Amino acid sequence: GTDDQGRDVLARVIYGFRISVLFALTLTILSSIIGVIAGALQGFYGGWVDLLGQRFLEVWSGLPVLYLLIILASFVQPNFWWLLGIMLLFSWMNLVDVVRAEFLRGRNLEYVRAARALGMENGAIMFRHILPNAMVSTMTFMPFILTGAIGTLTALDFLGFGLPAGSPSLGELVAQGKSNLQAPWLGISAFAVLAIMLSLLVFIGESARDAFDPRK
Repeated sequence: GTDDQGRDVLARVIYGFRISVLFALTLTILSSIIGVIAGALQGFYGGWVDLLGQRFLEVWSGLPVLYLLIILASFVQPNFWWLLGIMLLFSWMNLVDVVRAEFLRGRNLEYVRAARALGMENGAIMFRHILPNAMVSTMTFMPFILTGAIGTLTALDFLGFGLPAGSPSLGELVAQGKSNLQAPWLGISAFAVLAIMLSLLVFIGESARDAFDPRK
């Protein structure tokens, strides 16, 4: 069918799906890189680096992300890259504690001491030896970053603070379904695509985690 402006619903669902997945994958990759580096530095060096990093995370993670996005959207016309940059400022913190714990545990193991005895630099020890053993825990949390990014983008589009008006979006379709209860296919189609997409992303993430698990 068509939406309240005569546009094809199937085409908007397909394009909305593409934008949501592209947004989530880009955000997950960038936030994972930043989070892994920050967690590795804190866990490997410890001391003041770890202390200052944890205090910064406590303050920064206490900020309400969704409310900040809504407030900023009232001043600036949001677009794809603007929303991606704002969410990247907060989403990288999800992996820091996991990677930090793995590096705190791994930095005192025998293979790390042997690498130090061979004269390897800290960067090589961190990313060539400790990081591969921390990938299982990292991969466990990546599906949640993916689904969280899609959920946040959909919520912002539903509230009218997301992508520019007229952009194909699953959140906009859900909002149209709410406003046009006599056309149930609008909300049902967007909801079905969201449910299937989020479930598939979680299953794919679990499979990727199992593939990186050295115990299997």
